[in-house]
This record gives sequence, C-alpha cells and structure tokens, in this order.
Amino acid sequence: MTAPLWVIVPAYNEAARITETLRALTAQTDTDFTLLVVDNGSADATAEIARGLVAPFPVHVLIEPEKGVGCAVDTGFRHAIANGAVHLARTDADCLPAPGWVAAARRALVDGRGLACGRVVARRDEHGPLGRAWFRLLVTLAAGFGRFRPEHRGPEFKAPYRMHAGNNMAITAKLYEACGGMPRRPSPTDRTFLNRVRRTTPAIVHSRRMVVANSTRRIKAYGVLGTARWYLGQGSGILSADPR
Repeated sequence: MTAPLWVIVPAYNEAARITETLRALTAQTDTDFTLLVVDNGSADATAEIARGLVAPFPVHVLIEPEKGVGCAVDTGFRHAIANGAVHLARTDADCLPAPGWVAAARRALVDGRGLACGRVVARRDEHGPLGRAWFRLLVTLAAGFGRFRPEHRGPEFKAPYRMHAGNNMAITAKLYEACGGMPRRPSPTDRTFLNRVRRTTPAIVHSRRMVVANSTRRIKAYGVLGTARWYLGQGSGILSADPR
C-alpha cells in the first residue's frame, strides 16, 4: 500500500484557467492521490468548477478567506496532514503538470527525500518562442543570483541553495511540520519556505522528471524588467502581486 499523497492547488479567481489544470491532473499516470483545491476567496466560479470535476481520485474544495497564496497553501497542507496525508505535492491553478508529474513526485519522496523540487517550463499557449525564451532566461538569472545572495549562504543551512518553484514541489508531511510550513503571506513565499527547509534537513532533491508548464502572464503584466525584479526577489514594485 502506498503512503497517502495529497495534491494541493491554491487558486484565486482562476475560473478561466483552472479547468486546464484539473484536466492535466486527471491525465496523470499515477492517480492514486487526493486532490485539494484551496480557493483563496475568489469572486468568480473557481470553487464551483473544482467541485464539478469528475476525476479518478477524491476531490475536495476548501475556502481560505485570509488573503495570500502562502495562507492558502499552508491551510491546504495542514488540512491534508490532519486528514492523513503522508506525502504532499503542490502546483498552481494556472499551471499544467506533465502526465508523469505525480509519479515522479511520489518516487522522489519514497526514495527518502524530504523535499522534491521540479523543473518549470513556460506554457506554450500563452506566448510565442520569444516570450518562452525570456522566461527561460529570467529563471536562469534568478537561479544563479539566488546562489550568491548572502542570506542564502549561512552556516545554518544544511543544503546548498537552488531555486525552488512553489508551483512544482513535493514534501513529506513530517518535514512540512518540522520546518514550520509555508509563510502565511502574499507571494513571494518560495525563497523563505525553501530556506526554512534548508535549515531543517539536507534531504532535498531537484527532480527533472517533475515537470510543470508555468504561466508566463507575469511577463505580459509586468514587462521583462518588472518580471526580472520579481524573480530576483525585488517584489512587484508599484504593481500588484497578482498579475491578472
């Protein structure tokens, strides 16, 4: 018998996109999981669409009124753990996990890793080749910059820094609780969470088999320079943290 695995999907006003995400999850090669969509107080039909999903796995929808993706993720993870989850995986409601994503996440955690971080690529339906190239460049620059930031290189860390995408991760319930969980605040939360894990354990793996197609709409909303500021940890400036 496999350890119970839950997939958590935080969502806010994603009625136009979440159907594709849900379809990608129903198309997984490994469907032995429970899906939990955490609606962060949407004003559209996001929650209703999730409730209406016909899937080969149990589907739950939870409403988290406290605003911020960190709040939605933390509430979802802790709800799943309270209901028996041993392994947890997360993607976002504007992302498309590849068919082998769940299987790769489970394999990484079963192999003894506490945290598994996957590979993000740009969605092909949002931008052409130039937009996808900019996305790859920005991710590469942010990953390189992060390794040299002083706050990521202290002796308290048990594992080296590598950029972690919150929309493509898997973690054991035990480690999630031990590290203190996701910071309950608006995005960005990923670096803070990764450093909490790095202070707790060296058992981190980056799995190239965990692939998620990431939304590139931030490039359209912020422009290239604004998006670069975001990925380099400078925040959204005068723009909203939500790029809709």
